[in-house]
Amino acid sequence: MSQFSDYAWMILDGTWVTVKITVVASVVAVIVALLTGVARTSKFFWIRLGPTLFVELFRGTSCYVQLFWAFFALPFIGISLTPFVASVLVLGANVGSYGSEVVRGAIAGVPRGQTEASVALNFTKLQRFRHVVFPQALVAMLPPAGNLFIDLLKLTPLTSLITMSDLTYNAMAVRQQTGSTFIALATILVGYFLMSSAIAWAIGRIERRASRGLETGPRAA
Repeated sequence: MSQFSDYAWMILDGTWVTVKITVVASVVAVIVALLTGVARTSKFFWIRLGPTLFVELFRGTSCYVQLFWAFFALPFIGISLTPFVASVLVLGANVGSYGSEVVRGAIAGVPRGQTEASVALNFTKLQRFRHVVFPQALVAMLPPAGNLFIDLLKLTPLTSLITMSDLTYNAMAVRQQTGSTFIALATILVGYFLMSSAIAWAIGRIERRASRGLETGPRAA
């Protein structure tokens, strides 16, 4: 019984590590996607250049290689990251680079008439973005953003390569110690399915709330 309890705690610990990486890396991904996505809608080349190079670098190289660079190569130039920090930064930047296209496309998809109407109402650029463009673009962003968050979750097993004991790593350790291949693999399968379902449910709730707010408009003070 105590042996079973030890293995159960290994699985729970691994699950908690996976959840922490997913949540923090998702925050990083949102920040990266918004900053680079908005910057890439600028009409000025010099504003678009840096974010575009950043996005192409992370989209054009393997997340596997990026993790190795962040954890093993950066110390040679004086930058040492903990396994957790390297994991969340790399996964967040990688998924955020794909999210950049989602943000850029959603902003570009807002009907031109909406921005023209806000100009006629003498809105500043910031007011147009905050009150007209972004609320409509957000609704369009949410479904693909949910898919990207799930993709981020499924990238977390790569962090075991830089010594993170996530769900997959701990479950495979249990498999080696017990020889129960079916149970270990079933645990991984069910664990990721439940976490992916939780992300999909949360995004669905946020999408319905955002859509309802857009339809009803801002409440009068």
